[in-house]
Amino acid sequence: MELSFNNKKKKKSQSRHSSLKGDIKELKKIVLVGNPNVGKSVLFNRLSKAYVTVSNYPGTTVTIDTSKAVIGNTVYGILDTPGMYSFTPITGEERIARNVLLEQKPDIILHIVDAKNIDRMLHLTVELIEANLPVILVLNMMDETEERGLKINIESIEKMLDIPVVGTVSTTGKGIDVLKKRIIEFKKKKIKKTEYNPILEDSTKTIIKNLKETYPISKKAISLLLLQGDKDIEKLVKNKEQDFKIIKKIIDETKEKHNRPLNYLITIERQNKIKNIVNKTVIQDKKIKLNFGEKLSRLMMNPLTGIPIFLAVIYFGLYQFVGVFGAGTLVDFLEAGVFETHINPYINNFLTTYVPWVWLQDLIGMDHGIITLGIRYAIAIIFPIVATFFIVFSIIEDTGYLPRLAMLIDRIFKKIGLNGRAVIPMVLGFGCDTMATVVTRTQETKKERIITTLLLALAIPCSAQLGVIFAILTGYPKALVVWIFVITMVFLFIGYLAAKVIPGEKPYFYMEVPPLRIPKLSNVLTKTYARMVWYFKEVLPLFILASILIWAGKLTGLFELVISGLEPIVRFVGLPNETTSAFLYGFFRRDYGVAGLYDVQGVLTGIQLVVAATILTLFLPCIAQLSIMIKERGWKTTIAMVLFIVPFAFFVGFILNLILTTLGVQL
Repeated sequence: MELSFNNKKKKKSQSRHSSLKGDIKELKKIVLVGNPNVGKSVLFNRLSKAYVTVSNYPGTTVTIDTSKAVIGNTVYGILDTPGMYSFTPITGEERIARNVLLEQKPDIILHIVDAKNIDRMLHLTVELIEANLPVILVLNMMDETEERGLKINIESIEKMLDIPVVGTVSTTGKGIDVLKKRIIEFKKKKIKKTEYNPILEDSTKTIIKNLKETYPISKKAISLLLLQGDKDIEKLVKNKEQDFKIIKKIIDETKEKHNRPLNYLITIERQNKIKNIVNKTVIQDKKIKLNFGEKLSRLMMNPLTGIPIFLAVIYFGLYQFVGVFGAGTLVDFLEAGVFETHINPYINNFLTTYVPWVWLQDLIGMDHGIITLGIRYAIAIIFPIVATFFIVFSIIEDTGYLPRLAMLIDRIFKKIGLNGRAVIPMVLGFGCDTMATVVTRTQETKKERIITTLLLALAIPCSAQLGVIFAILTGYPKALVVWIFVITMVFLFIGYLAAKVIPGEKPYFYMEVPPLRIPKLSNVLTKTYARMVWYFKEVLPLFILASILIWAGKLTGLFELVISGLEPIVRFVGLPNETTSAFLYGFFRRDYGVAGLYDVQGVLTGIQLVVAATILTLFLPCIAQLSIMIKERGWKTTIAMVLFIVPFAFFVGFILNLILTTLGVQL
């Protein structure tokens, strides 16, 4: 597959060299690889002071950043790949990163590693060297390494690996000039072979003799990948080699000679080589003293202290800031102080005075107009909540808390067929379930992707829903506790059942944990601004469209017809007829529906509020999320989820109302 770099979006960086615009196919290429959270993107930005192009890898939603840069007298094309831990891919992102290396035939590969975790990260370096790829090892985060009392003899590592090695601090630019010099001077050397045990060595040599065709990496690497059971490489070799049966027989015979998986044995032997290098080149200069950040990091991942910290983040971040301040103070100001007091009366007076057509008056203003309902909901009720959530999420993202939360909840998520990595789409879901559904592509197995998509559609309220529900139930603390308990139980119970029913392999978990950092205000504001722009571009038009559809439904009588059909169901779950319109709005957007509940909260009791909030939380996903579900999971899976979600939401509401009223609970 040839990798195509069609522009998806462009952004200007520090310099504006018009001569650097255009295609990079004919240029010498530098490809950046490495684990997630090692400063790869920062280093990419340091090297590429030209226009950056963000493109989808063919057939996926995974993006590849490409740019150009002048280093010495040469213009290079630079590619930043998704994070990869090993040359043997497990996740889709790792597979794409390796495909870039195989397809693009880079002139230089910069393997960026976190220097303070060098013992874990040299594994990929060894694999790249074995593959006879042109590697420069970049030991990044040298400042944090020195703070931990680690001294690394870069010259010794360079001699032992026989490749260029450079120490950098990408955040400050330290070492970048040295790196550029090594890029200019780079000359590919003959690889140093890694010796394995006699059985593996004999097998690789025999396989190499039977590899008659040419490959983008060394035949030694191909033979090792075959022994490790790499399906993609096996398919590649099978298509190229006429005598693949002989190679397959060698692999099978090698497996029989060992009582452990070959992948494990090869990994252990590489690790022994790495351990030897680290022992000779890395010195612990002083006893490590855990600083406050390290102590806090460990507390975040310890269940005894991590759960209270998580609850504190939820309370202060989501409840107090998003719920009380965003959905309370800001919404009250915009909704009551601006729209209800000034904008809506002005619009309605203008329409009744100057517009003689009632149908046009109803389309623009009155009770369900584009301005008085759609724009009011979008700007006065939903926008303050979404904006405050984006601020909180940007702070959480920049601190490095998400990987620690993933480590904390991994054991619980295993029970529902997921692993700790699922925390990323789940937390994103609290901002926007549509974006979160796209992010499920990063999960390893089809089973995990289906379970996560179902739980996002069913039991993860987006920030708008969450904020309005917090605002409505703040006056009923017991009702809020009941709602949280019910949604949590539904999440765990349905996840557990889905894990048992949906076929597929069990998930496993690994994640690099970056150091905790104090978020930069500029980064937080930049991310929040970008997400708010996305909100106005993507979500505001949907609110306007929903208003038009409601207007059309009222004009044709279809709206009243649907409401009359829903009223018996609504009464069956213990709610008054006034809430029916909120459920109908929920067909257009779940946050639109919960905003409708905000309008009628005055006629509901505490029990009715918590029942209505629960049903709307579990109700249909919004139109945007539904379309992404169809794209990602297919029509059949999406329809099956919807057919389950709708009756289940009302069933839970009915049971909840029955329990609360039977027990005579006062909320």
